[in-house]
Amino acid sequence: MKLKNTLIFAIAITLIATVCWELYWRSAGYYPTLNDEKALWALERSKVEKATKEDIIILGSSRAYFDIQQDAFKEVAGRYPIQLSSTGSSPLPTFHDIVNNTDFDGTIIIGVAPGLLFSTTYPGAFPWKRAQSKIDYYEGQTYAQKLNFKLSVPLQKNLAFMSADEEEWSDDIDLKSLLRGISIGNRAGEPDIPPFYNFGDVTIPRNMRMSSRTLTDTAFANSIKKVWYFFGSGAPPPDKESTMAFFLKDYNKFIERNGTVVLLRCPSSGGVRMGENMVLPRESFWDDLIKQTNGPSYHFEDYDIFKDLTCPEESHLSGEDADFFTKTLLKLMIEDGVLKSEKPEYALK
Repeated sequence: MKLKNTLIFAIAITLIATVCWELYWRSAGYYPTLNDEKALWALERSKVEKATKEDIIILGSSRAYFDIQQDAFKEVAGRYPIQLSSTGSSPLPTFHDIVNNTDFDGTIIIGVAPGLLFSTTYPGAFPWKRAQSKIDYYEGQTYAQKLNFKLSVPLQKNLAFMSADEEEWSDDIDLKSLLRGISIGNRAGEPDIPPFYNFGDVTIPRNMRMSSRTLTDTAFANSIKKVWYFFGSGAPPPDKESTMAFFLKDYNKFIERNGTVVLLRCPSSGGVRMGENMVLPRESFWDDLIKQTNGPSYHFEDYDIFKDLTCPEESHLSGEDADFFTKTLLKLMIEDGVLKSEKPEYALK
């Protein structure tokens, strides 16, 4: 009897503590959202194994992730793309994986963020290692990990305190992140990265959309800009020679099996765009890449309809603008005969 009462008491205390913890974080402005984790990426990567000629894969870094919206894409194309972009990463490792480890021969849209695509081919470098870690996780994923992810999704969708994103945002609230936030001084003497807060919400199918706070809170948006400036000021010089050679080898192999690659330059603005123009001028990087591939390509600056798009934190589009960008871009691709649409209103005449 005592054991039963103890069990009931323990369960009651646990429930009360959980509810209080959840209410505390909701009162602080947090809300339930999925974590952008390797398991979610692996779920999307698994779709490539059964993908057909008609399927479309999105590769790139965070711009291709934020700026191409799943629902808007389906509205025009009639199907969801397979979203395999990876924040802060080079698209080269994932493209290499698909070209060499699958039989996919459909369409791949590659978002070109020059500072990342042309960054490096060194396996230990951050832009490369981050993307490769997702590929390695997919290849070695166990049944237990798959089950754990499936069981965690309902909890992530309903509990705000389940915030434990692999990005290690400054505003994550899992125990590890809270402990990491305790300041004990800078022993290494290296410059501290400014606080980097989560500014996007993830949903299934894998879709990233800019949070409303980024649009309405100027100080919050400015804090993200400071991070971009910090990364830009400390970034090593681009390695155009090795990255171009690595990419072209996979590109030619994919084209030889009748696949289609579309290169896409998503919008950037303000100080970020000025810095890109200085360090990675279009004529030396984007234009040369297009000349080498001689395939379909879309640069936002080439279209008057995109020129006035402004990124709230200078590097990614708001949700509303991303919907517009996605739909308009796809219509352009359909008009050019690059893509086909299953929707009669968008199909080529």
